[in-house]
Amino acid sequence: MLNIISAEQRLAEKKGHKLVVCGQSGVGKTSLARTLDPSKTLFMDLEAGDAAIEGVAIDVIRPRTWQECRDFAVFLGGPNPSLGDEATYSQMHYDYVCQTYGDPADVLSKYDTIFVDSITVAARLCFVYCQNQPECRSDRTGKLDTRAAYGMQGREMMGWLSHLQHIRDKNVVFVGILDQRIDDYGRETFELQLEGAKTSRELPGIVDEVITMAVMSDDNGNPYRAFVCQTLNQWGYPAKDRSGRLELLEEPHLGKLLEKMSNGVPQNERTMNFVKPTNEVENVENA
Repeated sequence: MLNIISAEQRLAEKKGHKLVVCGQSGVGKTSLARTLDPSKTLFMDLEAGDAAIEGVAIDVIRPRTWQECRDFAVFLGGPNPSLGDEATYSQMHYDYVCQTYGDPADVLSKYDTIFVDSITVAARLCFVYCQNQPECRSDRTGKLDTRAAYGMQGREMMGWLSHLQHIRDKNVVFVGILDQRIDDYGRETFELQLEGAKTSRELPGIVDEVITMAVMSDDNGNPYRAFVCQTLNQWGYPAKDRSGRLELLEEPHLGKLLEKMSNGVPQNERTMNFVKPTNEVENVENA
């Protein structure tokens, strides 16, 4: 029998959001964990930078290797039934991790949000792991095949992120460093600081939300911080809002943002005004 989830069932499900919050170093990304309910938040400290939450009663885990990151992902998200027994995130992998960590229902049930600090460091750990795999070494010389290592790193990161994306009942917040660059034509561009072009390119298509935490200036020139939440923004910041509930600029408060994404009123349809170029109109009229 085809397993069709009714509209009533889908609407009644507990939903979690997956979002990336990026910003330049020092803007206050890690401190955003303070705006979440500490009793329901698990802080994944990959940067050894939990000084930003000093004094806050938030539970922390500290993975040091990519293997530990993968184990936590399958422990959190359960097995992928489409994979063979020997594959990462398979039923066998899940069973092994449960034997090591315990029953996920007991260990993780209290948490609504997983705060990953940061995806930038996760990508570096992944690349270190890939560099040491036999398939990333030359058969003749044994030296590192950098191209093969980056290819494997892209696949590993996509598998990890996709597995976390499929967790239905928890929020997963990734924070990452935003790089500001000047292209060959002198134009200012922004992109996530991630090891491997594939991850940086495909990440926005996996998660629900991409938020840039930026420093703005008011009419008097006074600086303030804000979340840039919509793709069409005049600053060129990376942003995406799948919920359809966020304004262009939002208060930099994760607790309020997650609440609005779940229970806020959807914005009116975001239309793009189309104006046909004048020269094209003239060409059509003269045809």
